[in-house]
Amino acid sequence: MNALSLGLVTGVFFGILLQQGRVLRFEKQVGAMLLEDMTIVKFMLSAIIVGALGINLLASLGVVSLKVKATHVGANLIGGALFGAGWAIVGYCPGTSVGALGEGRWHALWAVLGMLAGAAVYAEMYPLFKTTILTWGAYGKLTLPALFGVSPWLVLPVFIVVLLLFFVLFEKLEI
Repeated sequence: MNALSLGLVTGVFFGILLQQGRVLRFEKQVGAMLLEDMTIVKFMLSAIIVGALGINLLASLGVVSLKVKATHVGANLIGGALFGAGWAIVGYCPGTSVGALGEGRWHALWAVLGMLAGAAVYAEMYPLFKTTILTWGAYGKLTLPALFGVSPWLVLPVFIVVLLLFFVLFEKLEI
């Protein structure tokens, strides 16, 4: 199975999990933005834990090689603000908008179109961004294990415990 086929299969599987977890629901999206329903946050924490373990295990076994992208603080802040504004305006993030559209929620089409328009604008403006925004807070390829000079397997358990503590906190608060 080639990488594109594997990406399609895992994407469909992830979409099924999004649908079964009910995180494609507009009410859940709004609840997350209002900090009244942490279902989406707990779903993301679960995905981060599984993804971090999986990708590090595959890298350790030599199945994949990690290619860390450089850190650009300015671009991350601006991109995060645009992402958050888009999510607040349409009520979906890019992944959930595609899933909601797949469920037949036609209003999610606006989010998908916004995502595609944003990608097109970024691609067209990339030469300008390369000499401006992408130079603000450019720290190179940073990872916590590299920063501390230790194995990822020493950092990963601490990271996972912290995420699990947040998960348990959200469960106890019944948010």
